[in-house]
Amino acid sequence: MQPTSPTIQRWALTLSYDGSLFFGWQKQADGLLTVQTALEQALGKIACHPVCVTVAGRTDTGVHATAQVVHFDTTAIRSPQAWIRGVNANLPRGIAVLTAQTVASDFHARFDAFGRRYRYLLQSAPVRSPLLIGRAGWTHHRLDTVKMKQAAALLVGEHDFSSFRAAQCQAKSPVKTIYRARISGNPEWISLDLHGNAFLHHMVRNIMGALVYVGSGRLSVAEFSGLIEAKSRLKAPPTFMPDGLYLTGVDYPPEYGIAAVSLPEWLKICGNYG
Repeated sequence: MQPTSPTIQRWALTLSYDGSLFFGWQKQADGLLTVQTALEQALGKIACHPVCVTVAGRTDTGVHATAQVVHFDTTAIRSPQAWIRGVNANLPRGIAVLTAQTVASDFHARFDAFGRRYRYLLQSAPVRSPLLIGRAGWTHHRLDTVKMKQAAALLVGEHDFSSFRAAQCQAKSPVKTIYRARISGNPEWISLDLHGNAFLHHMVRNIMGALVYVGSGRLSVAEFSGLIEAKSRLKAPPTFMPDGLYLTGVDYPPEYGIAAVSLPEWLKICGNYG
C-alpha cells in the first residue's frame, strides 16, 4: 500500500502587536526583526516544521495592529490553545496571538478580505507626552475638528487616492473605496477612523497629515477636496508619523467564520467605532 499523505490543515490567527518594536511586518533579507519573522519562528516551534504565513495587510515600521489576520498551512495536529498559548510563549515582547481557528482550505487572509479598518490616535498639546511616544501621534497645533470632519467626509466613496500614495507603493491601482471616514474626539484627543476595501502604502498616514493641515488652518476644506482631485502626491502635505496608527480589523465573508475582535477599551479614548 502507498503511504497516505499527511493531512494539511489551514489555520487563521488574529494577532496584536506593537509596531514600534519591529522593523515592519515583512520578513527582511538582512535578518532584522519583523513581525512575520517572529511569528513564523514561533509557529515553527509548535508545528515542528517550517511555517509560512500570509497576512491580510502588511504594516510599516511603527504601525500597530489590534486585530491583524494571517493564515498558514500545517500537517501538525494541534489544539487552538496550542496555537495561542504555545506560540505566545515563544514570541518576543510586543506581539501576541489572540485567536486561532481552522478554516476552509480555500480561505486566503489577503484576497478574501473585503474591508480593512484603521484608527489613528492623535494628541494635540503644546508639549508631547514622553509616555505616549510610539502610542499616539502628536501635533502642537490646536485643531479645528469641525473642518477636519468636513474634509474627512470627502474621502467616502470610490476615488483615485494617488495624492495619498507613497512613491514606493506597489498596488496595481490607486483607486480604492472608503466606506466610512470619521473624525471624533475633542481638541486634545482626536481619532481618525477609516474603513475601506483596501489601502495604499502610507495612505492613512498621508490622509492624517493632510487633515492635520486642515485642522490647523494651513489647508482649507476646498483645498483638501482639490488635493483628492489632483491625484498627485507632489501637491500633498508630508507623511504623518506612524506612532498613532492601528490596524483594528479585517472584514471577511461570514461563511469563513473568522472571529471578530473588538476594539480594545484602552483605544476607545475618542469613542468607539463600528
